[in-house]
This record gives sequence, structure tokens and C-alpha cells, in this order.
Amino acid sequence: MNYKSKLHGITTFVFDVDGVFTNGHILILPGQEPIRTFHSKDGYALQVALRQGYRIAIITGGKSEAVKERFVSAGITDVWLGARHKEEALEELMLAYELKAEEIAYMGDDLPDYEVLTRVGLATCPHDSAPEIRSICDYISPINGGEGCVRDLIEQTLKVHGKWNLPSDRNW
Repeated sequence: MNYKSKLHGITTFVFDVDGVFTNGHILILPGQEPIRTFHSKDGYALQVALRQGYRIAIITGGKSEAVKERFVSAGITDVWLGARHKEEALEELMLAYELKAEEIAYMGDDLPDYEVLTRVGLATCPHDSAPEIRSICDYISPINGGEGCVRDLIEQTLKVHGKWNLPSDRNW
């Protein structure tokens, strides 16, 4: 089954953070929390998906409270920080909402995402992901991490569902 066919069953998006929402670069200043940048197009797509009723979750090995605050302020309540075994967080999410694997699209970029990618219905990654990750994904975005790859996945899914570029989407 090709990835476009799998998009029809997606109700839930799950994302890693570093290398997906960010380009993987982290600025470290003495005595401060590391600084990351996020692409505004990804943020817009998250808002559209949430308004359309999709579930969005974050599973990251990072421990930044600022990152969590950013997602919570956007309306995402399922955020796992410091996830050493990301597949355990995925299982918690699936149990909490009675989700089936085929309803979940996951985007990750590196080896800590491997197990989760093998357990979801649609395994996806940014263009600049590790070769081992690219080799197991159903879809490789043509866009690098931190440059709008999250929007790419969300936009494609919502277009398949007829829920993209609606008049209500044009209001922030």
C-alpha cells in the first residue's frame, strides 16, 4: 500500500522535536536553556489540524520545559519529554485514546525514533533524516527538518480528507 492510501485512515499525528520541528541545531548559552527555532508554517499547520479535530502528540527525548510550553500553548496536551523509550510513550497514547496503529502517522528523524516508526500505520521522516530511518519510512518528505516538513505531512493528510484550505483555515 502506498503512503497516499494510508493517509485516508490517519486521525493522529505524533512528532519528534529535534530534527523534525527544528533543523537539529541547538544554541547553547552559559546558564540558559538551549535555544531552538521552529518554522511558522509548521505552527500554522498544527493549528489547522487541531481545529479540524485531529489529535497531535509530541514524543521527544529532549527535556526542555520551554519546548513543552510552546506545544501546550498551541493546544497540544499530549507531550512526552525525556522519552528514553519512545515506544512506551506511543503505547500510553494508544491506550489512552484507544487508537489503532493505522490511525497514527509518526515523523521522526534519527535512531531513537526507529521503534516507534515500525509500530505506526504511517512512518514518515524529514528529507535529511538518518539513512536507517529513511530506509523504513513509508514517506520521506522532500523538506528538511525545521523547514516545514511537519506542514508537508499535515497538509497532505488534510487534503486527502478534504479538510485543507477551507475558509475557516484562513483565520489565525
